[in-house]
Amino acid sequence: MKGAVDDIDLVIQTLEKSGFSHDRYYIHCDGALFGIMLPFVKQAPKISFKKSIGSVSVSGHKFLGCPISCGVVITRREYINTLCDEDIEYIGSRDTTITGSRSGHAPIFLCHAIIARGSLGLQKEAETCIMNARYLHNRLREARIGAMLNEFSNTVVFEKPLDDEFSRRWSLACKGNIAHVVVMQHVTIQMLDSFVAEFIQKRSFWWFKKDYGCYTFQPPCIAEDVGVANCCCSMHGSLQ
Repeated sequence: MKGAVDDIDLVIQTLEKSGFSHDRYYIHCDGALFGIMLPFVKQAPKISFKKSIGSVSVSGHKFLGCPISCGVVITRREYINTLCDEDIEYIGSRDTTITGSRSGHAPIFLCHAIIARGSLGLQKEAETCIMNARYLHNRLREARIGAMLNEFSNTVVFEKPLDDEFSRRWSLACKGNIAHVVVMQHVTIQMLDSFVAEFIQKRSFWWFKKDYGCYTFQPPCIAEDVGVANCCCSMHGSLQ
């Protein structure tokens, strides 16, 4: 929901300082979205099996945009051997999938998506997504709308709009007092400007109704979700 990127090096360092040896913990790196993006983001945490991680997964239908749900899980040979320690005679290899079968279309889609873009294309797309996310975050803060953007992330979290119709029309994912926008490749600056402009207009309308005594509107407090520095409710108001 918040698009956070964990610091793997810090996690491992903390475990080791706490006295945990490598055989006493297992780290799975869920890179469903960011697993394809982070390698192209400068100074972002890098995933490598040179570090004491157990596995990593990425999705093909998210950043790569494959037309069917698919993904890849990479793990160490010792864990693969735990699933199946001998070859299956009729397929001539070890069956290491959870369901016992796999789609032949998925690797074709994944391969095509990666080759068609190339490293430079993927880098440009990742940089554009993050740059546009920063643009949206700045626009919301300039409008004194509580908002947060985690480092290396393209997921902008902000106060949930009071208008449910507005949220549905923009397909916002909402939870409690917060909502988020995941800024992907198809999202343009023009789209973001339209979204923020309409958000501001709706918000002004809520304040207008307050002035006429219909009800009292206050920005929801989202400090517990995104921190005091990113909240602009009447109690915190750090953006006002």
